[in-house]
Amino acid sequence: MYKYEYETVKYDLGGWGFCDGNVYTIEDFRSIINKRAGNGWRFVGSIPTKQRGTGHTQEIDLIFEKEI
Repeated sequence: MYKYEYETVKYDLGGWGFCDGNVYTIEDFRSIINKRAGNGWRFVGSIPTKQRGTGHTQEIDLIFEKEI
């Protein structure tokens, strides 16, 4: 049996302009995945959980599993 946990990662909108001038930066998702792996969790995937009206993803959930 597996246990699942989720961790939300946010994108930040920066720059200017409506289309080409927008820049998204993301929290350091690699360090989150590496930290979880060190604690016995396996990265399974991600799901977008919040999206802007322009179609840009604003938040995702990282999905981790651990056999119990």
